[in-house]
Amino acid sequence: MQCEPVQLLPQHAWLRKLVGDWSIEMDCGPDDAGQPTVSTGSESARMLGDIWVICEGRCAMPDGKSGQTMMTLGFDPARGKFVGTWLGTMMTNHWIYEGELDESGNSLTLNTDGPDFEKPGAMRKYRDVISFKSDTHRTLTSHVLGDDGKWTQFMQAHFRRK
Repeated sequence: MQCEPVQLLPQHAWLRKLVGDWSIEMDCGPDDAGQPTVSTGSESARMLGDIWVICEGRCAMPDGKSGQTMMTLGFDPARGKFVGTWLGTMMTNHWIYEGELDESGNSLTLNTDGPDFEKPGAMRKYRDVISFKSDTHRTLTSHVLGDDGKWTQFMQAHFRRK
């Protein structure tokens, strides 16, 4: 078997914008008492070759424990989609992404399926949206699809380049 050289596409250049060291502030929604839960952390992102980005994060969890995350993202020309994964020490689900850039080229919407956190054993549709506000500021918003067919945002994180 012989591997063909990978043709670099504009989508691969978009992924390169994620590379660097970032500070993170997350709004994880209200706690059981209705108080806002804010968490801070950091992320270091690097390229694997010219076609994949690997983002490794560390954060303080609302319960005071430390969490670690890893996200991988690439672009699959055969599918015409961004593809990737997300893992975190705070849960056992392996999130599998597939997504697209919006027309502006500033936001990447990643769709996935995962556990329903309110109904054990059930699954839900989720989407994460990475949006560049500038070269030094991006956001990640997480949404869940409700039984009513509407997307509800449940988390937002601000990433600022160090």
